[in-house]
Amino acid sequence: MEQMALEGDKVTVVQACKWSGMARRSYYYQTKQSKPKLNDVLVQRIKRFIDAFPYAGYRTVAALLGLNKNTVQRIFQLKGWQVRKRKSGMRPRAQAMPSVSTRPDERWSTDMARVWCGPQARWACLTLVMDCHTRELLGWRLSRQGNAKAAEATLEEALINRFGCLVPLKEPLKLRSDNGLVFSSRRYTQTVYRYGIEQEFIKPHTPQQNGMVERLIRTVKEQCIHLHSFNSIEQARETLSKWFKFYNEQRPHQALKMKTPKQAYELHQQVA
Repeated sequence: MEQMALEGDKVTVVQACKWSGMARRSYYYQTKQSKPKLNDVLVQRIKRFIDAFPYAGYRTVAALLGLNKNTVQRIFQLKGWQVRKRKSGMRPRAQAMPSVSTRPDERWSTDMARVWCGPQARWACLTLVMDCHTRELLGWRLSRQGNAKAAEATLEEALINRFGCLVPLKEPLKLRSDNGLVFSSRRYTQTVYRYGIEQEFIKPHTPQQNGMVERLIRTVKEQCIHLHSFNSIEQARETLSKWFKFYNEQRPHQALKMKTPKQAYELHQQVA
């Protein structure tokens, strides 16, 4: 009708509807989108949870609250509660060296990170040892000096937590780390050799080859350390201890099909 008017033939709405066989009601009809309906009780329940755990995505929320993940995702989208992913950007090429393993205790990974513990204690060193198959944190230590002694104690704690004692291992186990002074020191390498563990070093300047423990460190920082302002190393130890217990026993892991690291290890033990 507008095209005919531009060409000089003016046609009324009545005539155009009559010629086309369309009811004028249909011509004037405009769709009205109704406001999405939400369960207020469910929304408030999710809101209380993400206030306590602001880093949690919809999968984690659904798993811990026992809800349908599609329902939680819809509420996240309508409320604008999605967790934004940071841009990865360009990364240098490096030789592929996957950290994944086919069974527990096939490959462990270790690394260090710095934690601010207040103006008096200042920086402390957090050393971690994790299982690359179950993503379970086996040993950790927060020390004033991140030296070989602290790394050795962390490894021995991991061995005790997994095997119950400190004896040479019968099954082969690889321990992946960077080429830092601590992990390549004589004291640490002798300790690793004494327990029958094979050291596996990544190439210099390629932290992505030790990606699992690097990702764990990032998770610890984002979901625990950065949410607190520690005034002492004792306070930091207490907070980290609670979070690591939550990580191993309660926090679902997407790579483990929304199971916790402890559940993943127990399921493998039942099958074996």
